[in-house]
Amino acid sequence: MTNSGEAWPPEGAEPVAAHPDAPGPGTKLGVHFSECFGCGDQQDGGLHMESTVGDGLSVKSQFTVTEAHQGAPGLAHGGLLACAFDEALGSVAGNLLRLPAVTGRLETDFRRPVPVGSTLFITATLDGMAGRKIYVSAEGRLDAEDGPVAVRARALFVVVEFEHFTKHGDVDAWKKMRDSNRVNP
Repeated sequence: MTNSGEAWPPEGAEPVAAHPDAPGPGTKLGVHFSECFGCGDQQDGGLHMESTVGDGLSVKSQFTVTEAHQGAPGLAHGGLLACAFDEALGSVAGNLLRLPAVTGRLETDFRRPVPVGSTLFITATLDGMAGRKIYVSAEGRLDAEDGPVAVRARALFVVVEFEHFTKHGDVDAWKKMRDSNRVNP
């Protein structure tokens, strides 16, 4: 897939294998942080995205567009769709590679409107890695895994140390997540 016409993944990226401790195909992925806007269960207007490990190096995610997700009347907000893809793409790096990583670049290609009430089925795939750079791409389809393509995206994630999150984020939120046994930094 190419959004901007350049090769993807870029030259120099190497194929990678899933981490030996990565969950296997068919495994439903849990919430990584209950207050996460993407996958969390404590955000009233959040995406409440559900994800499952797919075949190969992929993660399948889905969410239903609600009225809280509108941009234009009756349609999902484009920035919100980019957020959904950021969540789905990041899930691949975090779950399959078991590496802490942050979004370095996210490109989205909006192909068709995503109406309120529709469900977006996103398949994100690990495309390669070069040093600390992780390359991932995704496709989102309307109302079924084989529905019409609504959005395509690709992202570059950068592997960081866990200290990145405690240095730049909310230390109390990290303590809350650690105490809920959802992460072991």
